[in-house]
Amino acid sequence: GTIIENFTLQFSEGDVVSAKAERGQDALDTLLSTDEGARSIGEVALVPHNSPISQSDLLFYNTLYDENASNHLALGRAYRFTMKDGAEMSDEDFAEAGGNNSLIHVDFMMGSADTNIDGITADGQREPVFRNGDWAFEV
Repeated sequence: GTIIENFTLQFSEGDVVSAKAERGQDALDTLLSTDEGARSIGEVALVPHNSPISQSDLLFYNTLYDENASNHLALGRAYRFTMKDGAEMSDEDFAEAGGNNSLIHVDFMMGSADTNIDGITADGQREPVFRNGDWAFEV
C-alpha cells in the first residue's frame, strides 16, 4: 500500500547496492533489508506499450493490473514454475540453479512508447528486442 516514487537502483554483481527514492525511501529500505534475496531480481517481464491495459491510460495503483501495462522487474522471489522442475526443487536446489528465494516479490513498472531494449549475445553482439515500446521481431 506504499508508493515508492522516482527511485533508482544501482546493481553490482546482481544485487542492489544503492537505492534512492524521492518518496518512500523508508519503505524501499525496509523492502531491501527483508532478507538476502530481497536485493536481487526475481522477475523480468517485457510488456509492449500497446497492451490493452497500457492503452487504457489509467494508473490503477494495483500491481496486478499495472504490471500488465508496462515492462517490469520484481525484487525478491522468483517464480519457481519458470524453471524446469523448479516447483519440485528444495530452496537450496532452486538457489543453486539460479532461482532467487525471498519473502518478498515486489514489482515495479517502467517503460513508454519510446522504450528501446537490446539483448547482448554471448559473443558481445547487440540484438534488438524492443523498439519504440514494442517487440523488435515477430512473436
